[in-house]
Amino acid sequence: MRIETMPTNFHPVTRRSFFKHMGTGIQGAALIHLFGQNLLADENRAVLSLLPQPPHAPAKAKSVIHLFMNGGPSQMDLFDPKPALDMHHGEPYSNKIAGEIENIKDAGALMRSPFKFAQHGQCGMWVSDALPHLTRQVDDIALVRSLYTTNITHEPAVYLIQTGRMITGHPTFGSWVVYGLGSDCENLPAYVVLDDPLGLPVNGVENWQAGFLPPLYQGTRFRSSGSPVLNLRPELQDPPEIVQMQRALLNRLDHLHKRQRPSQSKLDARIASYELAARMQVSATDALDISRESPQTLEMYGIGRDPTDSYGRRCLFARRLVERGVRFVQLYINGQIWDNHTGLAKDMKAACDRTDLPIAGLLKDLKQRGLLDETLVIWGGEFGRLPIAQLPADKDEKKAGRDHNKNAFCSWLAGGGVKGGTTYGATDELGLAAVENRVSVPDWHATLLHLMGLQHDELYVDEHGLKEKLTGVNEARIVKEILA
Repeated sequence: MRIETMPTNFHPVTRRSFFKHMGTGIQGAALIHLFGQNLLADENRAVLSLLPQPPHAPAKAKSVIHLFMNGGPSQMDLFDPKPALDMHHGEPYSNKIAGEIENIKDAGALMRSPFKFAQHGQCGMWVSDALPHLTRQVDDIALVRSLYTTNITHEPAVYLIQTGRMITGHPTFGSWVVYGLGSDCENLPAYVVLDDPLGLPVNGVENWQAGFLPPLYQGTRFRSSGSPVLNLRPELQDPPEIVQMQRALLNRLDHLHKRQRPSQSKLDARIASYELAARMQVSATDALDISRESPQTLEMYGIGRDPTDSYGRRCLFARRLVERGVRFVQLYINGQIWDNHTGLAKDMKAACDRTDLPIAGLLKDLKQRGLLDETLVIWGGEFGRLPIAQLPADKDEKKAGRDHNKNAFCSWLAGGGVKGGTTYGATDELGLAAVENRVSVPDWHATLLHLMGLQHDELYVDEHGLKEKLTGVNEARIVKEILA
């Protein structure tokens, strides 16, 4: 072959200019035709790792909806009534636990709950009147009242409950699930995040990062208003035949580029995201289009009224996403609305008012559509609160709240594989620490993975000579007592 010297005024054709001049014209169509069907040979190569994978064992649930209550909801004000707090309200106690609870700030006396408790459902589960709507769904819930963690600071505690580690850089629970099981939905992300339009939660986007797993497994943010994903649709729409040929040629060029750069997971993820974005142009908009939902359904979620509209929309989106095969959906609230250091009665009531009706509506809707049996719903935060009052600067006891507590907190599960109407574990008489059937964070993770058909000790990645797992090197047990 003879190689000629390029003229001095030669300008290489870039990928962008190539498609600008060729992709939408007759020449581009002719070129694609010459490439033939080989263009499609590698079409799905970048997403092979997202194809459905067999679980380690028969799975109870196919999808997860994780309702993360960032900030640390108070267990003795929602699910864990403590008559001893009523009896000893106002008595000093912080001096008795100063050596056990670190960094107690502005500590006051023992403080009773401002909310009233009653038993609900056929199971007789105790729930406070701060959650009036959830009380109607308790027979589908397995409540764990004996969780404990290892850090009382929000950021590391959130990392721990999300990733099994107290530091950044590790895969979240959602990423592990998608890594282990792949996706049942070709045209939507396997892991979708519905964060709050009012702002990001603590730790921001790190709440849904893939860590050392390939970026393909990280969460994809969907907006709850307007276009679900920004920049998803082109400004000018070409005829479908031309669009299809463009994508085929682009796919071929992407994979030619990829072959020259093996073992670059970021490149794999970028190519996969472009391909998924093309398929999402119709499916994502459809999944988040609630205009065809009945007025009764919208009312069930509290959509169209304050303060439930925003969270209600995202709960309904979550149902529509799992209905379409999305593996893992995660909902967040801005900041940390459950971090009630002061103004407990007012601020906790506001947090419940925003979320209680939508969550109850979600459980009811999933059940009536036959989806609850195959969908695992998870509710909970990163830690709990102390039984003593935390006083504001003016020492006004009417404005008191509660400080962080790593030794006891509550969480609940509903749906796939869960024994509804179950209350498991107990704290001491004041709610200070879990004392009966204690459940660690690794135990919690092992149980959640088990319900998805994944064995926590078999789901790992070799990373720097270590078998990295969601449960880490810790001993972990499956809490079988809450399983159906």
